[in-house]
Amino acid sequence: MTSGGDTGTSGRRPSVGPWVVVALVGVAVALVNGTSDIMEHRRMGLDIHWSEPALWEISSVAVIVAMAPLIGMGVRRWTPGGDNLPLAALIHLGLTIPFSLAHILAIFVIRETAYWAVGDRYGFFDQGVATTLLYEWRKDVLVYAAIAAVYWWFQRQAERPPPERAGEQRIEIRDGATAVFLAPADILLVEAAGNYIEFHTPARTHLVRGTLASWEARLAGRGFARVHRSRLVNRARIQAMKPTPSGDVEITLDDGRTVLGSRRYREALDTPLNL
Repeated sequence: MTSGGDTGTSGRRPSVGPWVVVALVGVAVALVNGTSDIMEHRRMGLDIHWSEPALWEISSVAVIVAMAPLIGMGVRRWTPGGDNLPLAALIHLGLTIPFSLAHILAIFVIRETAYWAVGDRYGFFDQGVATTLLYEWRKDVLVYAAIAAVYWWFQRQAERPPPERAGEQRIEIRDGATAVFLAPADILLVEAAGNYIEFHTPARTHLVRGTLASWEARLAGRGFARVHRSRLVNRARIQAMKPTPSGDVEITLDDGRTVLGSRRYREALDTPLNL
């Protein structure tokens, strides 16, 4: 599900855009690192055939590019941002461990097999298993972070609501693969649900990918007020408000449903409604 526009990812196949960016950057990095390896060996008076650094860099980049979509899946599942940023950061830090182990195992097999095929030995773990794992993991953390940032940026662009057009009366949302046009007056409330937003109308609820903050900005001036950290209410659909002993407010909408408003956002409800 996506939030408006035609550039969303949910309900469709994931965009190949971030994967292409990762692949192109990977090729550039492989070229730079490979030529640097050759230059460094020659500077130190050591003989090296170009095929060796080519094997090192191509094997590493190929494995990373192949696993990049898995990082993209992780970003979609645990999207960094808002209140869940610390938890998402910890989860992704933890995911760098299996990512690095898979990367290390794959390049170990590829390189050792290639050297064995020509009667040589690579010696991947000659410096010790623990040392090699730590050495590779600290680099893989940065690689994972860079790839995750690429997928996160593409996801943010896809979730950004389309700009309002002058005189536009209806709001376009995308529920799955279906474009739905809602009149603001028909929307009772908008609620955050993880990485999604729920648009509640008298007829049904539409699940849209996006953030409550972006839709709060888009619905500004349409009579919607934030009454809770995870909820916007159409003030024109409010039938009654009743204070609670805790200082919050119980809001009854004109379809009979009741939602809770936080005392932190009471000012938004007390402001005169100007449509």
